[in-house]
Amino acid sequence: MTDPTDTASPRVRDLLSRMTLEEKAAQLVGYWVDQGGEVVAPLADEMVTSTKYADATAHGLGHLTRVYGTRPVDPIERAAWLWEEQRRLVTETRLGIPAIVHEECLTGLAAWQAATYPTPLAWGASFDPDLVAEMAAAIGGTMRELGIHQGLAPVLDVIRDPRWGRVDECIGEDPYLVGTVGTAYVRGLQSNGVDATLKHFVGYSASQAARNHAPVHAGPREIADVLLPPFEMAIRDGGARSVMNSYAEIDGEPVGASRHLLSDVLRTLLGFDGPVVSDYFSVAFLHATHGVAADLGEAAELALQAGIDVELPTGDAFAAPLLARIRDGRTDESLLDAAVLRVLSQKEGLGLLDADFDEPPAQADLDGPLHRDLARRLAAESVVLLSNDGVLPAASPRRIALIGPNADSAEALMGCYSFVNHVLAHHPGTPFGIEIPTVLDALRAEFPDAAIDHARGCEVEGDDASGIRDAATLAGGADLAIIVVGDRAGLFGRGTVGEGNDVDDLELPGVQRRLVETVVATGTPVVLVVLSGRPYAIGWALDGPQPVAAALQSFFPGEEGADAIAGILSGRTSPSGRLPVTLPRSAGAQPYTYLHPRLGGTVDVTSADPTPVRPFGFGLGYTTFGHDDLRAPETAAAGSTVEVSVVVHNTGDRAGDDVVQLYAQDVIGSVTRPVAQLIAYRRVSLEPGQRARVTFEVPTARLAFTGRDGRRVVEPGRIHLWVGGSCDDRETTAALELVGPVHAVTPDDARIVPSRAEVLVESPVGGA
Repeated sequence: MTDPTDTASPRVRDLLSRMTLEEKAAQLVGYWVDQGGEVVAPLADEMVTSTKYADATAHGLGHLTRVYGTRPVDPIERAAWLWEEQRRLVTETRLGIPAIVHEECLTGLAAWQAATYPTPLAWGASFDPDLVAEMAAAIGGTMRELGIHQGLAPVLDVIRDPRWGRVDECIGEDPYLVGTVGTAYVRGLQSNGVDATLKHFVGYSASQAARNHAPVHAGPREIADVLLPPFEMAIRDGGARSVMNSYAEIDGEPVGASRHLLSDVLRTLLGFDGPVVSDYFSVAFLHATHGVAADLGEAAELALQAGIDVELPTGDAFAAPLLARIRDGRTDESLLDAAVLRVLSQKEGLGLLDADFDEPPAQADLDGPLHRDLARRLAAESVVLLSNDGVLPAASPRRIALIGPNADSAEALMGCYSFVNHVLAHHPGTPFGIEIPTVLDALRAEFPDAAIDHARGCEVEGDDASGIRDAATLAGGADLAIIVVGDRAGLFGRGTVGEGNDVDDLELPGVQRRLVETVVATGTPVVLVVLSGRPYAIGWALDGPQPVAAALQSFFPGEEGADAIAGILSGRTSPSGRLPVTLPRSAGAQPYTYLHPRLGGTVDVTSADPTPVRPFGFGLGYTTFGHDDLRAPETAAAGSTVEVSVVVHNTGDRAGDDVVQLYAQDVIGSVTRPVAQLIAYRRVSLEPGQRARVTFEVPTARLAFTGRDGRRVVEPGRIHLWVGGSCDDRETTAALELVGPVHAVTPDDARIVPSRAEVLVESPVGGA
C-alpha cells in the first residue's frame, strides 16, 4: 500500500503539519447545506445532522454536498452563492482551504435544467465506450463550469440479479463490458477536470435475494474474478481519482470497516492511491444498522482504520464523536493524518489550493445542442430490438393506437438518479427545466400524416384494469398498436425500480401484462416498447402462443429517448443495441448470469430450466450481418497477447451497425470456468454489401481466474473462440492452445487494448 506521506507534495505535508486537530477533522467531512425532508439517500430522514453550518465550517470543510442537486435551485444563482461561500472559506478560515463540491452525475449532472442522458444500463446496451466517453466529457464540462469538482459516478457493480432495484444504475452483467464502458466514462469526466468516483466498492450488487443493503455471501473467487475487474480497469487504465465504499457486508464484515477490502485489496492489490469517500451515512451505519460499532465514535475509528478518508454527506461520525475519542486517548490522532494528506492532495490536484473564485459564471451550457445530440445518439444506439415479424420498420401507418402507462410520460424515460425522478418528485408542480418529449410527442412528429389515438389502459402500478377494455377497442380500429409499458423509477418504495425498490418477481408491474395480452388478442399488429430499469420476464410476449409482432427494450433512454424510439419505429434509424444483461425466463431462475459454469445452465440432473428468453449480447436490426473467417494463432504463451480477427459482412439491403462480439471458453480449468466469456467487442458501421475485418488484440490475462492457491493466473490449455450475434451464437469459431508455464497475473498485464476495423470491400448498395 502506498504511504500518502511518501507521495504528498511538500506543500501538502506543510499544511498538515500546521493543522489543529479540529482543522484535520474538518477536511474529512461534508456538509449538506440543503438537506431537508426529501428522501434522496437511505435513511436520510433519520440521519439529519443538527450541526449548524457556521459551526461546521469554522475550521474549514472537506466537501460541500450536492449544492445543486438536492432541490430545484437556479444554477446561476446557486453558482453565485457557491463562489461567495468558497471565498468565505478562503478568507475567513485560518488555513484558507476551499471545499470540494461533489454531485451525482450518473445520468448527467443531477441539477435543475441540466441535460439528462440515458441510464448506465443503456450505456451497456450501446456497447460503445467511445460515445460514453464523449457524453462524460460533456457532463464534466458542465460540472466544472459550475464549480463542481467531483462526480459520484460511475457505478461499476456487476449485475448479479435483476430483481435488485439498482440495476438501472449498472452497466451490465459482464465485468469486461462494465470495465471498458465504465473506464471510458472515467476518462471522459476527468478530461474536463472533474474527479470520477467509482462505486460501490465492492460486492453491493450480489446481495441475498437482491435486496438493498442485504448481506452478501460472495466467495473470494467471485469477488476477484467478477466483481473486482471493472474497478481495476478504471483505476489502472482510467486513472480514477476517487472511490466510494459499498454499503454491503460480505460474509459478516461490513465493507466500510474492512481493512482487507479497502486497504489490502483496493490500495495494495489494485494500486489506488486517492481518497475513499463513504457512501452516504455508511460510516454511521456501522453503528446504526450493521451493529459492529458501539457508537458513532467507534464507527469513525473503524472506518478510518479500514481506509475510508471522507465521511459523506455530513460529519455524523468523523466530526464531534471522533474528536471526543481522540481527546480522551482512545483513538490516536495519527489515524487522521493519512486521510487528511489524501484529501489535501486531491484538492491540490484539482487546483483548489490556488483558486481565487473571482467571478461566478453568468451563464452555463447545461442542455445545449452538444448535450442534446449526444443524448440522442446514445439513446438510439442503446435500444434493443428483441423480436420482429416484419412489422417494423413501420414506414407509413395510417392509424396508430398508442397505448400504455408510459406512452405519454416524460418521467418514464428517466432513471432513478435523474433529477426529474430523484429530486423533482418531491416538488410537484415544478417544471422539468429541460425539454423532455414523450413517446406520444415523438410519434406525432415522426408520423405527421398518421392519425394517432392514445389511451393509457392502466397505470404502471396497481390493480385498476378498468381502462383496458377501452384501450383494446382503440387498438381494434387501428392499423398498428404500439404499447409502451415498463417501470417508473424512484427511491425507497416510490416507484417500481431504483434504489430501495427491489422486487421478488420479474413480471411487469401492476396489470400491464393483462393490458398487452388483451390488446394482442384484438388481432391488430402490436409493437411492444418496454421502458424499464431492469429486464423483465416477457417471454410470454415474445415467444408465447400469441406473441407481439415486434418488441423493443429501452433502458431509461433519457431526454432524447422518445425521439430515438420513434426513429427506430419508423425506420429512420436501424436498431443496434445489444442486451447488456440476460433477458430472464423467470424470477425463480435468479440469480442467473451467462457467465455460469456447465452445471449453472440447462442440465438433465434437474427439472428447473434457467435458459433465458434472450441471451446476453442479443439484438436484432433492420439489416443482417454475417461473420466468418475467425482467425487466431494455433498456440500462444499463457500471459501473452494474441491477435484475433474476424470478417463481418452487411448481408442486408440497408446500412447498419453491428456489435462484433468475441467470446471464449476455457475448456478445462483447475477450477470450474464459465461456458462463455466476452473477451472483446467492437461496434462497426457498414453499408449494404460492405465487409470489414475486425482485429482484436486480446491479452490472455483476460482469461485469468483465481486458482486453487488464491492467485489470479492464466493456465495453459485449450480455448474455444467464437463470434456471433450473442453469447449463445457460435457463428464462426476457432481454437487457441495456451502453452508454457502458468502465468501469474501482475499489474503490468494489459487490460484494455483498442481494437481496429478495416473495411475490406466497398460494394454498391444491395451488393453481395
